[in-house]
Amino acid sequence: MVDLSKPVLFVVSDGRGDTANQLLEAALVQFAEQPHEVVRWPEVRTPDEVSLVIGAAAARNATVFYTLVSDETRNAMKSGADRFLIPAVDLLGPSFSALHDVFKKEPSATPGLFYASDRERFDRHAAIDYTLKHDDGQRSDDLDKADVVIVGVSRASKSTTCFYLAYQGVKAANVPLITDRQPPEALCRLEPSRVVGLRMNITRLMTVREARATHLGHTHTGYYVDKREIMREVRHANGLMDTYGWRTIDASYMAVEEIAREIVRLRGLTTPHYD
Repeated sequence: MVDLSKPVLFVVSDGRGDTANQLLEAALVQFAEQPHEVVRWPEVRTPDEVSLVIGAAAARNATVFYTLVSDETRNAMKSGADRFLIPAVDLLGPSFSALHDVFKKEPSATPGLFYASDRERFDRHAAIDYTLKHDDGQRSDDLDKADVVIVGVSRASKSTTCFYLAYQGVKAANVPLITDRQPPEALCRLEPSRVVGLRMNITRLMTVREARATHLGHTHTGYYVDKREIMREVRHANGLMDTYGWRTIDASYMAVEEIAREIVRLRGLTTPHYD
């Protein structure tokens, strides 16, 4: 059910909407802890699409913040907002007017130029944000948005590899494979080629975990560093990898950058630093 008491803010753009969203977020920090809902409308490039936004905004009593570069869509937004009494903020219009006075020239009115001019940085930021939100099995319901999902037992270099990949612009999620527990359904439904398992031999895994326990000031006791328990974990994880047909890498003695490079190769991904 729609919460009618919560203000709705539409972010409308003829591109991805990142610029408009960032500007809105910069303003929203001055209204901390105020409940609201942000709805993004990217790729709005025709008057008909603007009309759809206007209709939705009127239905939800929303306030519209937009970055539209063509006169046609900006005029359609302004007239539609005036007609339906919808509060609408043209985030780019004043800047266009000021720059027109400076340069004595009309803007090119080409959607998506800002993203195209700095695509690598935008892709990297989006990948890092996604990876942060999907570390260690979090938000498994939308794993289908990942470029790759990395699975394996604890301390198999899943997280570090994901963050290394994210810096290359790859949306990477990781899911731990835990003994006697089935993996998330969303993971099992993925095309097997989108998942990469990190295998690690018992001796190496014990060494890594013991070092971790020492660093945290723990004694080398308990299931975390117990050889029999580690063997159970590895057997369980390897069995799942085989059952679901996930491609795997023996990461026992590989550096993170080597693991990442192999994952990029297996997935056929293209990144600015690997292609």
